[in-house]
Amino acid sequence: MKRQTRNHRNRVLSCVLIFVCLFILLTEWLCFQLNVFDVRKRFDFKNVFLTQNNELIKENINQKEDAKKNLDTFPKVTKLSLVMVGDALFHTALHEDGKTENGYDFKEMLSFMKPIISSYDLAFYNQESILGGSDLGLSSYPRFNSPYEVGDAFLDAGFNIVSLANNHTLDRGEEAILNSVSYWKKKGIMYHGSASSWDERNQVKVMEKNGIRYALLSYTDYTNDIPVPVEKEYLVNVYSEEQVKKDIESIRNQTDVILVAMHFGEEYSFEVTERQRQIAEFLSSQGVTIVIGHHPHVVEPVEMVGNTLVIYSLGNFISAQRGIERLTGLIYSVDIVKEENENGSRVYLENQKASLTYTYSEEMDGYRHNFKVYPYYKLTENLLPNWKDYYNQYMSIVLSNRQDIEKW
Repeated sequence: MKRQTRNHRNRVLSCVLIFVCLFILLTEWLCFQLNVFDVRKRFDFKNVFLTQNNELIKENINQKEDAKKNLDTFPKVTKLSLVMVGDALFHTALHEDGKTENGYDFKEMLSFMKPIISSYDLAFYNQESILGGSDLGLSSYPRFNSPYEVGDAFLDAGFNIVSLANNHTLDRGEEAILNSVSYWKKKGIMYHGSASSWDERNQVKVMEKNGIRYALLSYTDYTNDIPVPVEKEYLVNVYSEEQVKKDIESIRNQTDVILVAMHFGEEYSFEVTERQRQIAEFLSSQGVTIVIGHHPHVVEPVEMVGNTLVIYSLGNFISAQRGIERLTGLIYSVDIVKEENENGSRVYLENQKASLTYTYSEEMDGYRHNFKVYPYYKLTENLLPNWKDYYNQYMSIVLSNRQDIEKW
C-alpha cells in the first residue's frame, strides 16, 4: 500500500514538471514571436533616446544662436554724414567768369571743394540768388537772377540738399520762382522753401538713406519788403510759428531727422540777435534736429539749444562781395546717428567738425576773374596773406560757445 502511494506521488510530480516545462517553452515561444526581448528592439529604444537627446541639444544650440543674433542686432546703429555750407550769391562778376561759348560752366570754381563735399552722404547749401535761367535775363544786386548752370555745378560737386527761401527769392517775380522750382524738381534731390502750387507746398518731402529718414524745411524772415503775391504764399516760405508747427506736425511720425534752413539775423554782423535766439528756441521746442542759419553773409556762433544744434550763420560759400569776412564761410559737418534697440530708437549727433572756406579771385583792370572756393587749409600766403590769423579770428567767433568742436 505504501509503495502504491509513493508511485502515485511520483506520477503527480512528473505531470507537474512536464506542465511547467511546457508552460516555459510556450512562454518563450510567445516572447520570441512578439520580439519582447529582441536585441534589435532594445537597440531601437536606445536610438530613440539618442535622437530625442540630440534634438534637445540642437534646440539648445539654436536658442543660443538666436540669442547671439539678438545681441548682434540690438542695438542697431546706422549713420548719416552731413556737411553744410552757406550762401551761393552769384553777382555779375561770377556770371561773367563762368561764361563759355555755349553758355555757362561754374564747375571749376568748386573743384577744390568737390572731393570734400562728395565724401558726405548729405550736403547742404543755400541758393541765395534764384535760378530763374538765362532766358529771363541774368541780374545782380539788388535783384538777382542766375543761370541753371549754377545748380549744375553744385550738383556736380555733390550737394543734394538745397534751401530756396531767402530775402532774394522774390527778386524777379513769380516766373523766376516757377523756373527755379521746375529746375530743382527734375534733379531728384531734396529742396524746400519755394513751390509752384499749394499742393506741392503742403507735401513736405521725406527721404531715406542708410535707414535714416530725413526732411528739410526752409523759411525766410525777410523778403526785402517785396510783397508776396496774394493767395500765392506758396512761392516763398515766410517764417511764422504757426506755419512751422503745422509743417513739422505733418512729418513728425514719418521722419527721424528734421533740418530747418532759417534765413534770419542781421547782415554783416557776427553777433546773434534776440530774434534769432527766439526762433532757435521755438524750433528746438518743436523737436528740430539742426537749425541751419544763413543771411548775415558772415559767420556767427554755433551752439546747442536744448537738444538742437543751431548754426546761426554759415556766411557766404561763394560770392563776389568784398572784404575777407564776406569771402569767408563756415563749413560744418556732423554725423547723424540712429540707434535702435528692443525698446525703440533714438537719434543723436556726434563727430561735429568745423572749418572755413575762402572765395579767391584775381583782379585786373578793375575786373575780377578766376573765382575759386578754397578750404582754408589749402590757402597760402600768396592766395591770402595772413590767412592763419584770419582762420583763428573767424573760428574763435564760430566756436565762442562750443569748445568741444573739432577744427579741421
